[in-house]
Amino acid sequence: MKDVILQMIERFDPRSLDEYDTALKEVIQSICLLGLWRAKFFEHAAFYGGTALRLLYGLDRFSEDLDFSLLSPMPNFRLQSYFQALRRELEAFGFEAEITEKEKTDSPIAAAFIKSNTRVHRLRIGLSERLAGQAPANQLLKVKFELDTDPPAGFATEIRYILHPVPFSVRVYSLGDLFAGKMHAVLFRKWGGRVKGRDWYDLVWLTGQETPLNLDHLSSRMRQAGHWTKEYPISREEWKAMLHLAIAELDIQAARRDVLPFVKDSSKLEVWSADFFSALVDMIQTK
Repeated sequence: MKDVILQMIERFDPRSLDEYDTALKEVIQSICLLGLWRAKFFEHAAFYGGTALRLLYGLDRFSEDLDFSLLSPMPNFRLQSYFQALRRELEAFGFEAEITEKEKTDSPIAAAFIKSNTRVHRLRIGLSERLAGQAPANQLLKVKFELDTDPPAGFATEIRYILHPVPFSVRVYSLGDLFAGKMHAVLFRKWGGRVKGRDWYDLVWLTGQETPLNLDHLSSRMRQAGHWTKEYPISREEWKAMLHLAIAELDIQAARRDVLPFVKDSSKLEVWSADFFSALVDMIQTK
């Protein structure tokens, strides 16, 4: 199994310790998806968010978390019932990991953390003791895992395939509905007072892919969150007005700083400005 992992790492062409750690984390993400597929998780849930965009649609930035949504509301769905399958798959590929569930609150989001020792896994992929030892002995590589047990209505899914470490399939939100989720985050996500530039980067990428934004699903997300109280779906003009307001309030420099560690080509951020994002609004297709 070590050779398979090394082949996956080499596909990233890592040049620094940070890039090796990023590659390791993405390998662990793929192995977790494989374990969930084997456990038939995707009969009940779909993959969405930035990591889904990256692994299944080719987004050119790294994404940290694994985000999932049930296909229909199931408040008593037990995320913990899949931990054994995740551990088994990770161990089969040489990764010793601790999986812990976040204490449940009133939120419909169930969360867990997958943690493994960074230094140990650096050694296992063939880094020298000197390089591997630059990580503190107790430094952890972490992957956050979230599941929405009360998803908003009106989304479509499709089956897509991952070829590494072995071929398998994943149920994922359609691109238009992934765009709706990103748009909702751009408009309303409050991240402890900080701007999440990764959402804005993804908005630019999705626009460049000529992905049509599903306004019906955006309306469902907004309605569920209390951001839209009208009976009819949001119109293109009403959505554009909201986006222009979000752009006017956007701290461009803070957005750049947030996304910079997740992209290899920082020159893609040079054009970012209020004028750029305002021009982008009219380029976004809707359905």
